[in-house]
Amino acid sequence: MTETLTAPALAALSALLGDRLVTSQADRTQHGRNETYYPDAPPDAVAYPETTEDVAQIIRICAQHDCPVVAVGAATSLEGQHLPVHGGISLDMNRMNRVLDLRPQDLNVTVQPGLTRMGLNAHLRDTGLFFPIDPGADASLGGMTATRASGTTAVRYGTMRDNVLALEAVMADGTIIRTGTQARKSSTGYDLTHLLVGSEGTLGIITELTLRLHGLPESTLAAICRFDSVADAVNCVILTIQSGLPMARIELLDHMMVRGFNQYAAAGLPEKPHLFLEFHGTAAGTAEQAQGFRDIADEFGAQGWQQATSTEERTALWAMRHKAHYASAALGKGKHIWPTDVCVPISQLAEAVVQAQNDAVALGLTSTIVGHVGDGNFHAGISVDPDDADEMARAEKFTRALAETALRLGGTVSGEHGVGLGKQKYMAAEHGPALDWMRRIKMAFDPKNILNPGKMLPQDH
Repeated sequence: MTETLTAPALAALSALLGDRLVTSQADRTQHGRNETYYPDAPPDAVAYPETTEDVAQIIRICAQHDCPVVAVGAATSLEGQHLPVHGGISLDMNRMNRVLDLRPQDLNVTVQPGLTRMGLNAHLRDTGLFFPIDPGADASLGGMTATRASGTTAVRYGTMRDNVLALEAVMADGTIIRTGTQARKSSTGYDLTHLLVGSEGTLGIITELTLRLHGLPESTLAAICRFDSVADAVNCVILTIQSGLPMARIELLDHMMVRGFNQYAAAGLPEKPHLFLEFHGTAAGTAEQAQGFRDIADEFGAQGWQQATSTEERTALWAMRHKAHYASAALGKGKHIWPTDVCVPISQLAEAVVQAQNDAVALGLTSTIVGHVGDGNFHAGISVDPDDADEMARAEKFTRALAETALRLGGTVSGEHGVGLGKQKYMAAEHGPALDWMRRIKMAFDPKNILNPGKMLPQDH
């Protein structure tokens, strides 16, 4: 055990949780791993709460003994948000996975944070409603809220910020608070709901969520097409958005990402930039939307138009897109993937993507690009060997250049992955004096710095 979990704290937590407090090497190792390149960081112990009161009592004990607490759900975050880099307790929320209150007439549902997005949609299957936020992985809804996730459908349905109506959270002293209501708007008080959304577990531990639901579209039509250049594909996207065409999904894959899919899944796609598309509405409406897009795409030399309306065909198409991380790894011959993302105004998107491609080539890196380009957000997946200091240095140079490009073009250093460990170094450049006010908020909410310490805010300034 490290000094962050003292013997008195361990004894108090053991008395509270019994066999739901685990200190085995296997559990600790599992909770210290991540899907990307960050070094393992095992906690001193893993706690498995089942109720909000469990979480509150755990936090009270940890506050009394200055023990760090790091919440974890499905552990699919890409910037190390769930890694307990200062030891302490890994608070595994996966047993808090129930649907608590479904209100179809109000288009909302209240859930516990350990429920996954796919689990929620399975529960909603017979209601005619769905929860649309789709980051790819079957992430926990608490983790998606804490990282302000979005994904492939954000261009139409928004991000978690737009779809969380209210929440319950345990604060750093063990106090349980509720923020927001089931009403669609409010003019009362500070907006604590959306302060906690995206706070990465540094201000409070989310224990309940009230989420906005949407009606299932009558018809869904998916399609793919390819272009001779990324610039053509992106400029097609820009004109599509500016034309007001109601896209449900519009995803860019550069030629390297397509090559990765061909190697990983024998996709058989020509190795050119592709757009993956989806349209929601009535049968007549989706057909009209698809034709409207084709008319725009033809202006930019689109080729190989294919569309799918059956559930099986659409599922296969998006299953391939959601395997981008693993396809990138296949292209990199099994190396670790250093994922990074930025978001820029859509008018600047072509310049940002082409600059990223050129930087990767100049630095001798294998990199793929895939993005939710309808809202200006794209991802680069760089293949790295963590034991190769030179390659890691070149990858670091690439991510720094990408961040600088995004800021120069009026964007942000992360539209989706969040800050965690990896993006802290860019916070001052993006936020300037506002960063000090963020530190003041953290100090007010968590004066002992026990909630996910070492994340979000750079430690030196």
